[in-house]
Amino acid sequence: MEVVTHHGRNTAYEVADRGGDGAPICFVHGSGGSRNVWRAQHRLADRNPIVTLDLSGHDDSDDVDAQPGYTRLSAYADDVLAVVEETDSRVLVGNSLGGAIVMHILIEREFEPDAAVLTGTGARLGVLEDLLEWLENDFERAIEFLHGPDRLFHDPAPELREESMHQLRETGQDVTCRDFLTCHEFDVRDDLSTIESPVLAAYGEHDQLTPPRYHEYLADEIDDAWLAELEGAAHLAMLEQPTAFNAAVTEFLDIVYERL
Repeated sequence: MEVVTHHGRNTAYEVADRGGDGAPICFVHGSGGSRNVWRAQHRLADRNPIVTLDLSGHDDSDDVDAQPGYTRLSAYADDVLAVVEETDSRVLVGNSLGGAIVMHILIEREFEPDAAVLTGTGARLGVLEDLLEWLENDFERAIEFLHGPDRLFHDPAPELREESMHQLRETGQDVTCRDFLTCHEFDVRDDLSTIESPVLAAYGEHDQLTPPRYHEYLADEIDDAWLAELEGAAHLAMLEQPTAFNAAVTEFLDIVYERL
């Protein structure tokens, strides 16, 4: 684990590098998660250095005093960009809230990556009102709901499901609730046409949290975009079907860099 200091706080990150000569890829986790959600993507380190970070308030990173919504989203974007600068990352990958952070960077910040992958996410991320209520007042019920069929996972191994539930408990109710509230306020549907980087929208075919149509919309509205369906997966396709996810990312980046 390494740390970068910025805006008065420390952001933890990790680099997996097995000597590949591809551009470094920075992976951004979703609500209540941590950099560990990308562990299966370390397999790509033979081709590209793999950079994973903990957003503020998650696992090994300092928290930030920022209200849910745009202010917190912007603070998370600061985390990502600090790590990007430290590692010379040229590709961004974001899942769920992480996808929202990546879109925020693509639309509002000066950094223009060579490419971006958006998975389990959407241009608008409204959250079910019941789920917001449970996140605030009955955290265990929220965790159980998220781990119901075709939400975070389609058909996970029991240990994968348990590990995911444990991660939410470790992150804690307060930070996880703020993450979901930030998602709930996110809406960039009118701004997608300003994205100039090539984008892959990759989705789990069974995802009920951010359904396939969310990703189809991204592919339709972003000028330079591809679409990839990942069979046998739901919201966390990179964990549930890592081989297929990694193959989709590899194929996409091969296309992008052949054009440069």
